[in-house]
Amino acid sequence: MVRRAPKALLHDHLDGGVRPATVVELAEASGYDGLPTTDAAALGTWFRDAADSGSLERYLETFSHTVAVMQTEEQLTRVARECALDLAADGVVYAESRFAPELHIERGLPLDRVVEAVLAGFRAGEAEAAAAGTPIRVVALLTAMRHAANGREIADLAVTYRDRGVGGFDIAGAEAGFPPTRHLDAFEYLRRENAHFTIHAGEAFGLPSIWEALQWCGADRLGHGVRIVDDVATGGDGAPVLGRLAAYVRDCRVPLEMCPSSNIQTGAAESVATHPITMLKDLRFRVTVNTDNRLMSGTSMSREMQLLVDEAGWDLEDLRWVTINAMKSAFLPFDERLELIDHVVKPGYAALGA
Repeated sequence: MVRRAPKALLHDHLDGGVRPATVVELAEASGYDGLPTTDAAALGTWFRDAADSGSLERYLETFSHTVAVMQTEEQLTRVARECALDLAADGVVYAESRFAPELHIERGLPLDRVVEAVLAGFRAGEAEAAAAGTPIRVVALLTAMRHAANGREIADLAVTYRDRGVGGFDIAGAEAGFPPTRHLDAFEYLRRENAHFTIHAGEAFGLPSIWEALQWCGADRLGHGVRIVDDVATGGDGAPVLGRLAAYVRDCRVPLEMCPSSNIQTGAAESVATHPITMLKDLRFRVTVNTDNRLMSGTSMSREMQLLVDEAGWDLEDLRWVTINAMKSAFLPFDERLELIDHVVKPGYAALGA
């Protein structure tokens, strides 16, 4: 039932969702010899084990292998096409896939051609998925690495391609020592251009990162945002008491792009059963369920949802609610969001409920 449910995905990294067999094939074809193994099944296991470190920095090191085989237009288009097909096969009807163009220019590929190659792959994957009876809409998000100084240039790319399949902008990478305000010029430019952006905040670093992302940078959404629970206390009667920042996030319906399995791997949460997403759901924050990195976490949207059902007591109505939350928060025009909610998501869950 969970696999058949229509799903909306807001936080998924393109370079964190490559098929292990594709990594092996592209490495062999391009001469990349840095893989720990060339057996596809063993490589998938290696990625999951290496990511189970409890450290965001160690988790991020695994991406060196996937990025190494995403350096040509052909490689990028293939990976993007397979991303769309894999998500569609899992019941995802809308997805935002993010990638950092600056990581894919090691062989001289210009930034604009990186973006165009990925968009071509998404369009090809959408067409194949529709022909197979599993239609999906895939939108790209362009990411700037928070430790670098390319934010303004990537933001300009996001604006340039926003009518050609790019939905918005993001910054990613290690949070500690690299606050979002380092890219304030990019965020101010995006706001002047009426462009959408999300910010990785509140994953490995706490409330100050969330506060900066919202109050200094003006983020539309929070990537992860799990540490907002640091601003939720327990009152004398045992009821939750929200601090000023948590109350603001809830009152303003700031979407939280939550990724349970990934948070456990990076040490932001101990288990799915105790993950703050359930408490925040019960408090009616605008939570959404996401995969983050399907390869590194060995996961899918169906798996993330099933874990919440099995270990945190979620039911079908909870899954429907977070899916509608995600569609309400998508970087799509309002009428297109409404079309998917009214004609795909709600009827799909109604059929499952019946």
